[in-house]
Amino acid sequence: MMKCFIYRGTKKAETYIYLPNKEQFDHLPSNLLALLGQLEFAMELDLLAVKQLANADLEQVKTKMTEEGYYLQLPPEQHIWT
Repeated sequence: MMKCFIYRGTKKAETYIYLPNKEQFDHLPSNLLALLGQLEFAMELDLLAVKQLANADLEQVKTKMTEEGYYLQLPPEQHIWT
C-alpha cells in the first residue's frame, strides 16, 4: 500500500499537491506553500492500487513522493491559437 493524500491549492486553478501523510505540510518549502495558498483536501488514493492517474504520470508521482516527500501537479498547458 502506498497511500497518497491529494490537496487542491486555492490560489491557482488545477494545482494539486500529493502527500504521503494526511495534513503533514511542515516539510514543504515555504515558497511552494505561498504559491499554493490554502490547501483543501481533495481525495485519498492508494497509488499501488491504481493503474493511471487522470492528469499526472503515476510513476513520476511515486518517484517524487519517495524522493522529495511530495508531488506538485500543475495545470495542463493551455494554448491560445490566434
